[in-house]
Amino acid sequence: MHHKRAWLVASAALALGAWALPAAAQADRPITIVVGASPGGSTDTLARVIAQSMGATLKRTVLVENKPGAGGNIAAQYVAKSAPDGSTLLMSFTSHTINATLFKKLPFDPVADFTPITMVAQVPSVLVARKNAPFDDVRGLIDYARKHPQKLSFAIGGQGSSLHLASEQFKFATQTDIVNIPYKGTGPALTDLLGADTVDLMFASTINVLPHYKQGTLKFLGVSSLKPLPQFPGLPPIADVVPGYRSEAWFGLFGPAKLPAEVTQQLYGAVRKALESPEYRQRMESEAATVPTMTPAQFSEFVKKDVQFWGDIVKKSGATVE
Repeated sequence: MHHKRAWLVASAALALGAWALPAAAQADRPITIVVGASPGGSTDTLARVIAQSMGATLKRTVLVENKPGAGGNIAAQYVAKSAPDGSTLLMSFTSHTINATLFKKLPFDPVADFTPITMVAQVPSVLVARKNAPFDDVRGLIDYARKHPQKLSFAIGGQGSSLHLASEQFKFATQTDIVNIPYKGTGPALTDLLGADTVDLMFASTINVLPHYKQGTLKFLGVSSLKPLPQFPGLPPIADVVPGYRSEAWFGLFGPAKLPAEVTQQLYGAVRKALESPEYRQRMESEAATVPTMTPAQFSEFVKKDVQFWGDIVKKSGATVE
């Protein structure tokens, strides 16, 4: 009996050790935040700010890996198929919910295949044009576009992004025929617009174009918020010319589906610490962004409702991507 009890204790200890070793090893593994856009864009910028703070809080290496293309779907599919252990996360944006309707077929379910952790920012956009564009404001753009159908082009910094839908909303509301030129991220799209000879227009987040407003390297036509933004003095809302026009992007962190509740809470706590820091809040305010306060459960509900919200807009605009 003594020998049998000793054997059971030893077996239990061995089993416990076998279970604990991977957990210990996992705690030392780097966390990778996958971004579905090129370096230099809004999503990439936010991911790197959050990654630095998370690394300090969790005392783990937190890396950012860019997997641009297909409106964020390449990165999303990669994370959806990753192990639900908290080592692979997705920093996504509004395209996550837009793509559910915009794309005829997706290799993942934007709701069922992910564990929402929290939203990290909400950002309005700005309508900008190349420096030598033949118009200076929204009214002038509309007049020119109506007289010259398919002459102008929109740089789309990511198919399925809110910036893509902002252009579709604009064309639908103004009855203009402007060609879309897709890019793998805001960075490359903005680079071509600055070149002033490849594309004509772009909706870009306030985070990316604020420096150019101060430098005068682009023409700024209007903001997508219903009210003027103090960070862009003198720039009117597009809604002044196109009544009711409004568009806003969100950015959020996800894990794969079936992420354990304790892991989700640990990651959420680390991200919230980053979002609540005075440095982060001051930076967001300076860039006309707001910092939401959403628990994983609240973010999960938001994602479900946002799929329906953008689904209505996509259907009205007629936009679609194969």
